[in-house]
Amino acid sequence: MEQQQYDSLAAIQTASDTAALKEVRLHYLGKSGAISCLSERMRTLSKEERPAMGQLLNQWRNTFTEALEAKGKILLDQADAATFASLDATLPGTASWQGGMHPLTLLTDRIVQIFRRLGFTMAEGPDIDDEWHCFDSLNTPLDHPARQEQDTFYLPDGRLLRTHTSTVQIRAMEQAPPPLRIIAPGAAYRRDEIDATHLSQFTQMEVLCVGKGITLGDLKGTAEFFFRELFGTETECRFRPHFFPFTEPSYEIDVRSSTLSHQWLELAGCGMVDPAVFEALNKKRGDRAYDPEEISGFAFGFGLERLVMILTGISDIRMLTENDLRFLKQFAREF
Repeated sequence: MEQQQYDSLAAIQTASDTAALKEVRLHYLGKSGAISCLSERMRTLSKEERPAMGQLLNQWRNTFTEALEAKGKILLDQADAATFASLDATLPGTASWQGGMHPLTLLTDRIVQIFRRLGFTMAEGPDIDDEWHCFDSLNTPLDHPARQEQDTFYLPDGRLLRTHTSTVQIRAMEQAPPPLRIIAPGAAYRRDEIDATHLSQFTQMEVLCVGKGITLGDLKGTAEFFFRELFGTETECRFRPHFFPFTEPSYEIDVRSSTLSHQWLELAGCGMVDPAVFEALNKKRGDRAYDPEEISGFAFGFGLERLVMILTGISDIRMLTENDLRFLKQFAREF
């Protein structure tokens, strides 16, 4: 056995590569290998002979295994060194594009930063909601067109895909008493025909400010500050009377600036929160935290895709959903 042990260790040392080393391992530790065969023959020995022979066999196996692992590491290091020796470290690396934010994400981040300077915080809500949060709480009558199936995506269980992020306003006021200042960016869903200016899923930003003594002047000042920060200090805003079920009075906001080619564009809807909305909330909460005799507030909202199109000159809204890198790369550092 001593001669076999010597020969096995010598075979390991003379192995020139990993393939040769594998052959050595199989020759001694394989099913028909020398060490394996001796292990099988142990049962033919007497009880007196087995302990001494077993000790010698285990010593051989351990010594052989350790030498095998050490030689394997040496061969691997040699192979790595040979590979690196053929590399030219002076060659330039392969250029890779690190990626960038989507135009909608870039604009959302910019808008959030503007409102955070005014003390607004972010709020979120579920994309799948119920009729109470989407319509009833917002003073929307049963016969309103938005509640029809041709305008809204209803699910079999009666829930729906929210048609606006105004649902987040309601959920925020349910959870916290006034004063409250939130912004709610997120997806909204409507059964619109998809074309160059419409998508069935779009991104909306909702703004809500509620507390004691909130006036129409606060609404106008906040909206004007926001649009001037977005489009430039020379931006003009005008408020045209309109109707929304959840605000009274209600207005459309038109904006004009050099960024918009000095043309008036309708960009947002706004108004003072209707007292009926506060009353619905009080009933839901079971208290008078939003007593319309003491509390007032304003809200306004706008679509982000349209703002992206205006700021970048995109002519077709569908470009924002096609994920064409040739198109998206040019906006990676915009805004």
